[in-house]
Parts: sequence; structure tokens; C-alpha cells
Amino acid sequence: MKDSRAAIRYAKAILDLAMEGKATDVVEKDMRTITQTVSESKELKDILGSPIVGGTAKKKVILAVFEGSHPITEGLINLLVDNRRIDMLNEVALKYIILNERLKGEDVAFVTTAVPLTKELEKKVLKQLGQITGNKVTLENTVDDSIIGGFILRVGDLQYDASIANKLNNIKREFTNSL
Repeated sequence: MKDSRAAIRYAKAILDLAMEGKATDVVEKDMRTITQTVSESKELKDILGSPIVGGTAKKKVILAVFEGSHPITEGLINLLVDNRRIDMLNEVALKYIILNERLKGEDVAFVTTAVPLTKELEKKVLKQLGQITGNKVTLENTVDDSIIGGFILRVGDLQYDASIANKLNNIKREFTNSL
């Protein structure tokens, strides 16, 4: 919870800087690249979260991976490394995307599924989310087979977890509490 609040603060600060420099869309593109790269690379996740890898080494690796990013994005990476918060990079990027989309009157929905969404199902989800939020919604689908089945949907600060893994955990919790 504390990290989430900090991520929102960093994202708001970066959005303010991007608005001043009229670079919100360029920085959003960088943030989308960050979220995609981090979600696809186990090695990068491990480096970001590792207490063993030093800050300067992390900074070199991350700046090399995201070479050519906007100076505001590079400044964020430097700031997070200096404040020993680089493990929050992905979360800050996600929060930035959400804030910038809201600024444009759009929402971003993050759907985690065990298998990729079909085009038909994606259209149905987008239609339903458009009715619920009243905004134009874009969908970011992440595949995570550890949820076994079902989905986890996040729109802004709201999350709905209809995954099989969550349901199994709830059953397990109820069972152990009843003993």
C-alpha cells in the first residue's frame, strides 16, 4: 500500500514535468515500453527487485535497456535509483499511463489472464468497460499462467479478481479458519 502511494506521487510528478515540457505522449510511450519490457523479462524483474545488485549497476542496466528514452524518463530512472526505489519502476510507469489517459478522457484497463484474450472477447470487455466508466477504454492484456484461469481486471484504482487461483486461496482460507 505504501509503495502504491509513492508510485502515484512519482507518476504525478513525472506527469507534471511532461506537461510542462509538452511531452506527455512521448513519455507515455516510454512508460508503455517499460511496462511491456518488465512484464516480458524475468531477468529485468529480478534485477529491479534484487537487494544484491547495487544501485549503480541497476542504473547502468536499466538505462542501457531503455536507451533513447525521453530525458524525463531517464530522470525518473535516475531518481528512483538514487532514492533506492527502482523496484517501483514498473508500478510508477503503470500509474503514469493511467493518469495520462485520464487526463485525455480515456481509461486504461489492465487484464491479466491465463491465456491471451481473443479479439471477440476483447471487444466485449471493451464495450462493457466503456459502459461502466463512461470513457473510452484501452485494454492492456498480460498473460500470467499462475492465475490458472479466469481474469484479474484493473481500471484505475479498482481491481476485480475473478481468477481461479484467488478463488482457491479463498476456499483454503475459509477451510483453515473453520478448523
